[in-house]
Amino acid sequence: MGAIRFALFRLLAAIPTLLLVIAIAFLMVHAAPGGPFDEERRLPLEIEANIAAAYHLDESLPEQFWRYLSGLAEGDLGPSYRYREYRVAELIGAAIPVSLALGAIAMLLALLVGVGGGIAAALAHGSRRDRIISALAMSGISLPVFVIAPALVLLFAVYLGVLPASWSGADGGVSRYVLPVFALALPQVAYITRLTRASMIEVMNSDFIRTARAQGLRTASVVRHHALKPAMLPLLSYMGPAIAGILTGSVVVEQIFGIPGLGQLFVRAALNRDYTLVLGSVIFYATLVILLNLLVDMLYGFLDPRIRQR
Repeated sequence: MGAIRFALFRLLAAIPTLLLVIAIAFLMVHAAPGGPFDEERRLPLEIEANIAAAYHLDESLPEQFWRYLSGLAEGDLGPSYRYREYRVAELIGAAIPVSLALGAIAMLLALLVGVGGGIAAALAHGSRRDRIISALAMSGISLPVFVIAPALVLLFAVYLGVLPASWSGADGGVSRYVLPVFALALPQVAYITRLTRASMIEVMNSDFIRTARAQGLRTASVVRHHALKPAMLPLLSYMGPAIAGILTGSVVVEQIFGIPGLGQLFVRAALNRDYTLVLGSVIFYATLVILLNLLVDMLYGFLDPRIRQR
């Protein structure tokens, strides 16, 4: 029951945050120059007025915002201004599976490689292996996604020719996931490696680890049964920002590789001043980050008994 109350409290506390995000996004998209129905060839004033009235764009901003919140309370994200035969929920629903698949695979890869690399570096603290892993991790932190992605395309698609350079250029198999996933995962691998290394070094120097070693346990057994769980607590706290980084990074990666995901949909909506589609994308991203942070907090409580007792 305690966990349920905690989850409900956090969800209720997240509602004001989500409303603030929606309000800021609403004001920003309406403050941008141009409009969703601006064309190179200007329409007659009568037609513009009819279109604005049909989409309630002739109302004041407070009236539009209240109308949008009223529809949102009923689960309606509204119609798309650019793709007029579709609702926003339909467009986002079609793009979500691709983006979530990329993000999930990239996060899993980052965890496997980052945790493994961090443990390997910590157990060889001060050695050549530790210095090499730390140098590689620092290099990964220094390189942003918009540099890593073109470099991967240049190496593996242009020079070596072993992987497709774009999503549409693949044969529909797993090969089209490889470069985007690596572009998303590599920066997070670097952060997770350094965080795991620092946490593992601290835990391995703790008194309870010295006691376990004094009992004659092997290093592998000490790490697996005693050190790994407390060493993962700082990493678990980082998972919320890490997932947010994967999500925001997917906007750049999907543009570079031409992936029909939510990131590319968001960029096109912003360029087209498709107000409702931009707002729907922002709401999805914000809700996902809030829910994932809630999940991280709950997992933290399971791993740390002190949190459960509180």
